[in-house]
Amino acid sequence: MITVSEATANAGALKRLSDEGVSIWLDDLSRRRIESGNLAELVATRNVVGVTTNPSIFQAAIGSGAGYEEQLADLAVRGVTVDEAVRMMTTADVRAAADVLRPVYDATGGRDGRVSIEVDPRLAHDTRATVAEARHLAWLVDRPNVMIKIPATRAGLPAIMEVIGAGISVNVTLIFSLERYREVMDAYLAGLEKAQAAGLGLSAIHSVASFFVSRVDAEIDKRLTLLGTQEALALKGRAALANARLAYEAYEQVFTGARWQALGGARANRQRPLWASTGVKDPAYKDTLYVDELVAPGTVNTMPEATLNAVADHGDVQGDTVSGGYAQARADLAAVERLGIAYDEVVRQLEDEGVAKFEVAWQELLDAVTKSLNSKGVDAE
Repeated sequence: MITVSEATANAGALKRLSDEGVSIWLDDLSRRRIESGNLAELVATRNVVGVTTNPSIFQAAIGSGAGYEEQLADLAVRGVTVDEAVRMMTTADVRAAADVLRPVYDATGGRDGRVSIEVDPRLAHDTRATVAEARHLAWLVDRPNVMIKIPATRAGLPAIMEVIGAGISVNVTLIFSLERYREVMDAYLAGLEKAQAAGLGLSAIHSVASFFVSRVDAEIDKRLTLLGTQEALALKGRAALANARLAYEAYEQVFTGARWQALGGARANRQRPLWASTGVKDPAYKDTLYVDELVAPGTVNTMPEATLNAVADHGDVQGDTVSGGYAQARADLAAVERLGIAYDEVVRQLEDEGVAKFEVAWQELLDAVTKSLNSKGVDAE
């Protein structure tokens, strides 16, 4: 647990990050974290103002059964299916976390204090099922500060529009490419227009667009290393930051345009960029790289706890490190392309792998819960 003295000593970088307009969200959740008071403590001492989850996080939290024994026993007695059991446990955690974050939600007018939960990753390529699942999750959690996570697949784009159009706040996840990011922003604006046409108030609808960072470097660095030339090795660790900075440039362009101005005049909220996958994959890189170098107003950075603690301990927050770096970002990505590493192929691969990894994690979670239910004498379907 974090002591008050430790929090005071280490709060500098996190406070500076918040002061620069970056909302700090925690990329982790478990029942023990909630019930121990740790989540509330991070909110009180580490500037945490939101929480994100994904299938891998829930697989790690629930897969062991720790902290879920009583609910698992009750679910087993009721004879529920494994899918229902998993949804009951995950939504219970998100509901409880949303209650912890509710004061932040109220204080920020709904901008922060958010907790995200993802649609079943097996539905990533099914628009209608994604919309139905999103509606169901919003109903199950039943908290105004929940955000439903929808992947930015081709089928996910119309689902984003429909869910936003129904007045449900959305965290768009698994964004890797600049082209797809622009499509995500377009889907958000279309959803707002749909909501407006239906007579819904736009001020209560919020969204973030989760642009993944470290996985881009992991894949491109691997290819640069295989090339092995001096020029190739000099580009390692630069593609992910370049990609994210150009995403922010696109955000600035879209949310100052004429289409946005009409919606903004109706009290709509900008869809903020959220930097995801911000824990470094390469131990050669500074562990706060994707925080220190992605400081920009109106953004969210969701961090695993290790990264959060690293920023608190030795983060180097020196103001906006995104705006004004667009020319260099374009040059870095162009240099990678010149070496024969195709940007479009890389980001397409990363999207496919991202969906597949979450499907695997979800199946592992289903298998673990099935085992737990069966151990209690219930034949889980």
